[in-house]
Amino acid sequence: MARPDFNHLQAFILVARERSFTRAAAQLGVSQSALSHTIRTLESKLGVRLLTRTTRGVAPTEAGEKLYASLEPHYEGIEAGLSALGDARDKPAGTIRITTHDHAAATVLWPKLSKVLAAYPDIKVEISINYGLIDIVAERFDAGVRLGAQVAKDMIAVRISPDMKRAVVGSPAYLSGRPPPRTPQDLVRHNCINMRLPTYGGLAPWEFSKDGKELQVQVEGQAIFNTTPQKLQAALDGAGLASLPDDMVAEHVAAGRLQRVLEDWCPTYPGYHLYYPSRRQASPAFALVVEALRWRPD
Repeated sequence: MARPDFNHLQAFILVARERSFTRAAAQLGVSQSALSHTIRTLESKLGVRLLTRTTRGVAPTEAGEKLYASLEPHYEGIEAGLSALGDARDKPAGTIRITTHDHAAATVLWPKLSKVLAAYPDIKVEISINYGLIDIVAERFDAGVRLGAQVAKDMIAVRISPDMKRAVVGSPAYLSGRPPPRTPQDLVRHNCINMRLPTYGGLAPWEFSKDGKELQVQVEGQAIFNTTPQKLQAALDGAGLASLPDDMVAEHVAAGRLQRVLEDWCPTYPGYHLYYPSRRQASPAFALVVEALRWRPD
């Protein structure tokens, strides 16, 4: 026996349920003659009569009743599944996983995404702190956040912050009795608070720029961390000089807890970008998160 087409079975279920070619045709958006042809094709494939026309309308035959009773629950389940899929497509819901590092999470992601979560209770956001440049596709992240220069060329990148400035700072207690560095080369005479990058395994060089001249300096010191807040705390505790995002230290500088050095050498660098695969099919929840994070100049 030839396998019947699902659309033919759907047409039969609707006619049997409505007991009317007219109402079933209206639901399917086809003419009555086209629907009658569909039913005849189905009956021909099955080799059995399924429907009988009466003066009151349409009634299933005994074989039709058995087929309807068997198919109808499954058809309802299919309709429910398709309806749920449509709801998921149209309604912002689901979990969005983002890999980033702590400074971006604290200064950009959470301030904006906390408002999204309050407005859309069916959205969940997972923010994973990781300083490594991981493969977001292999690790099943929806997106990553990194500085503009670190985003791979095959990704879609959306700027989520303005350009940023670096600052080298130390506590008054540390700088007391020590000559402050005048050039990056002077850092060899200072205890510098380092950071180890997991992607490369080595200590992150300190970057400087002045009058078109760019320098990368490998500094030395007693304290090494792999996260930014700990570097800040060590600087506040007088452990040495630290290179940190300017907005992270501004409050402490204003309060006198930290002092800037090498200010004329500290560079401005591209701000944070949200990046994700170009082939990604954006869900309503993901599209909403992207728009919430998108940086818009004042």
